[in-house]
Amino acid sequence: MFYRLLFASLWYILPAYVANASACIFGGGTPVDLGKNFIDGRRLIGNGVTYRGCIFGILCGTLVGLIQGILVDFNIFNSLDFYGTVLDHVILAFFLSVGAIVGDAVGSFIKRRLNIERGKPAPLLDQLDFVIGALAFGYIVAPIPYEMIIIICLFTVFVHLLGNIIAYKLGIKDVWW
Repeated sequence: MFYRLLFASLWYILPAYVANASACIFGGGTPVDLGKNFIDGRRLIGNGVTYRGCIFGILCGTLVGLIQGILVDFNIFNSLDFYGTVLDHVILAFFLSVGAIVGDAVGSFIKRRLNIERGKPAPLLDQLDFVIGALAFGYIVAPIPYEMIIIICLFTVFVHLLGNIIAYKLGIKDVWW
C-alpha cells in the first residue's frame, strides 16, 4: 500500500521535478526581473530565474506529462489507479511545470527580501519552493490527498539534500546544501 502511494506521489510530481531541473540546466540569459530592483533596493528575483530557463522548464515538464499520458494510455501502468486521457496528463503536467517555475521564482523573491544572496542556504525554502508552487497549480486541475502531499514534500527534501551532497562530493557544487 505504501509503495503504491509513494509511486503515485512521485508519478504526480515528476513533471514539476523535470521542469525545475530543466530550468537550471537550460537556464541562462535574460533574467525575468530584467535586472530591476524592488522598493527595498534589492533585486526582484535575481539572475537565477531566466526566460530561457522558464520556457525550457515548462516545455520539458509538459513533455514528461505527454510521455506519462502515452504510457498510461498503453496500459503500461494498468495495475495502478492512473486514469485520464493523454490530454489530461499534458494539461496537468503543464500546470505542475508552470507552478514549479512560479514557485521557484517566488522562493527567489522571498530570499531577496530576507537579504539572502543567491546560492546561500535558506533551509526548506530552497527545497520546497518549486514543489509548493507545483502542488498549488496542480491542485487546480487534479487535487490529490494530503498523504500524497506529505510524501512529495518529505521525499523532495530528502532527494534535494542527497543530490546536493553528491554534487558537492563530486566537485560540481561548492557547498553541500
